[in-house]
Order: sequence, then C-alpha cells, then structure tokens
Amino acid sequence: MTSIPSARQILDALVSFPTVSHDTNIPLIDWAEAYLTQIGLTSHRLVKEDEPTKHALFASVGPDVPGGIVLSGHTDVVPVEGQPWSTDPWEVVEKDGKLFGRGTCDMKGFDALALNALRKARTAPLKRPLQIALSFDEEIGCAGAPPLIAAMENAGLPKAAMAIIGEPSMMKCVTAHKGSSGFDVHVKGYEVHSSLLDRGVSAIMEAARLVEWANARNDENRAKVPSELAAIFDPPWTTLHVGKIRGGTAHNITAKDCRFDLEFRVVPDEDVNDWIEAVRAVAAEIEKRMQSVHPATGIDLEPYFGVPGLRPEQDGAAEALVRRITGDNGTHVVSYGTEAGHFQNAGISSVICGPGDIAQAHQADEWLSIEQFEAGEAFLDRIIDSLCD
Repeated sequence: MTSIPSARQILDALVSFPTVSHDTNIPLIDWAEAYLTQIGLTSHRLVKEDEPTKHALFASVGPDVPGGIVLSGHTDVVPVEGQPWSTDPWEVVEKDGKLFGRGTCDMKGFDALALNALRKARTAPLKRPLQIALSFDEEIGCAGAPPLIAAMENAGLPKAAMAIIGEPSMMKCVTAHKGSSGFDVHVKGYEVHSSLLDRGVSAIMEAARLVEWANARNDENRAKVPSELAAIFDPPWTTLHVGKIRGGTAHNITAKDCRFDLEFRVVPDEDVNDWIEAVRAVAAEIEKRMQSVHPATGIDLEPYFGVPGLRPEQDGAAEALVRRITGDNGTHVVSYGTEAGHFQNAGISSVICGPGDIAQAHQADEWLSIEQFEAGEAFLDRIIDSLCD
C-alpha cells in the first residue's frame, strides 16, 4: 500500500480474496494487518489451533481503559460454485446503485467500514477505545468467535462494554436471534439380504426413526402457544431440520450406513443444550433397539456447530446506543445465527446492526446498495463521536 485506501477501496480489496470457509483467509488477514500498520496501529493475530490456514485479527485504538466498543465482523464467505453469477464474484462491480460481489453484503461491507472507522478514530479525541474483531469460520457455525474473544482478553485488550455485530440488518437495531446447533449423524446398520430382514439392521430405516422424531417435535412446537419472547420470531418456535441424507447399497440389502445432518434453531428462552440432550436420549433409545438385533450397530452423533442465541437485554447499553444513533425504536429479531450471542455470553452488551439486506446474502449476484454502504459509514462516524463524549 502507498496511499491510504478509502472505505470503498478497502471493500474492493477484501472482496478480491476468495475466503470461502473451506479455504484459507490468510491473504485477507495479511492485507488487513498491513492496512492497520499503515495507519499506525498494532494488530494481533489468532491462528486456528487445528487448522493453521485460518487466522483472526483484532486491534484497538484509543486509551487503554475498559468500556469501549468492539466492531465484530467475519472474514469468511459462502461458496459460489453452482450459482449463476453474471459478474466476477471476486470483484466489486458497481451497477445501478449497487455493489455486486461475494461478501459485499455478508459481510465484507461492514468489515471495510470497520477498518475505515479505526483510521478515523486514530486521530479522534477518544475517551474510550474502539476495537475491531475479524473472525474466521462464522459461516460454518460461528466457531471462530469464542477463541477470538478469549484471545482479545489474553492479549490484554481492555474489555469492551459493547459489541456491534455488523451483519446485514438494513441498519436496524436487532436485539435477539435464535440459537442453533447440529449433529452429523452416522447410523451404522448390519447388512443381510432383505428377505431376512429380521436378522439385519437397516441403517436407513433406523435413521428414519430419528428423522420422524424431529418431525414430531416440529409438530408439537408449532402447536404450542409461544412464549412472549418466542412470539416475536418467525416462525415463533424451535425448529428441527434434516437437509441432507444418504445411505444404502442396493434395494435388496439392509443398509449398512446412513448419514444425515440434523440441525435445530432454538428460541432464546429455551436452552440449546436441552435440545442437544434430547437428541442424544432418543438416539440412545434407537441404538438400544438396534443392538438387540446385532451388537455392531449404533448411532454416532458428531456435533458440527453450536451458536448461542442473542437474548434481549434489560436496559442494554449497546441497544440504547444504537437506537439513539439510528433513531430506530422498532422491535427486530432474526432467526439466523450470528456471533452476537458469544459476545453477550462473554459479558459484553451486544446488538446486530449493519448495512445491507440479509435477503441478498449467499445469493448469486450478491449485492450491497451504495446507499446502505454510506449509511453504515455515517453510523460508525457517530459511534466514534460517542467514544469522545
């Protein structure tokens, strides 16, 4: 870098790195680190313990005192394979007042604005610090947030009072979202000819028992009168879902294996862990039935993500600040997960507020409107002002 990039130039740079979750994000982190060095800030890296091709980055500007604000964004994006893009997904293309490119909306637009905000804060008379936290692996279960939050504390950064998670919310103040978790399920059967069905164990048919249990829970949850908190969600109940399933060898052989994923999205006044234990309990019952036929059978449940819900806060500092800046007094919740619950669980008041519409996320020709990008920059300017009060 020679001249200091503008917010739009930062976005151009970030989108150019194809940081799909199954690939490395190191080139993007290298670029962001160089940018922070250029504006006179020291940044810190976190290397993923079991996958060193994934890095997180965090930095702080302002006095070394607690009570500041952390701007939280993720660096990974979803794949583009199989999507009918009309532009190069790794290049920002401006057209009709929109910025097209993978991640412009979710959520490199906010990442660019957050990096730009640190530059502005560098020369502002801050009384409390402004921090940035850029994570990995958000798109595959928000797995990068807990170690990043711990690394910030271990590095001695003053603890922030508030976290603003810049997921696309049309600059509305989102105060709650569902928690979620899931399992990779492997049902192991015992093969025999299907004419001898009673002596074998069909992994597919036993898997169907667990899938049908999930269907029954959906029916029960849908029929319940929702709690006051659950009622503001759409749908207003905890959902269980199987998105992929595969197994079997031939039509006349009891299936030796069946694999599927089982996820649940839990309203914030229910405990994700209770649902985890419920799945384990019913799987154990099915497994006992299977092993009464053959002891080599069973069910393996491999957790593959866990996202705590974001709960509405009583007199939450982050909510109050965002509402004051945006003028938004509406009630906004979402059913998708974010890293906000992890920050909240770490004792940091948290809200979601960022540019763009979630409807554009993960789509072919993903875009962020220039109007929203500019609104996000104006919002962060006022965040900086709040730290100077």
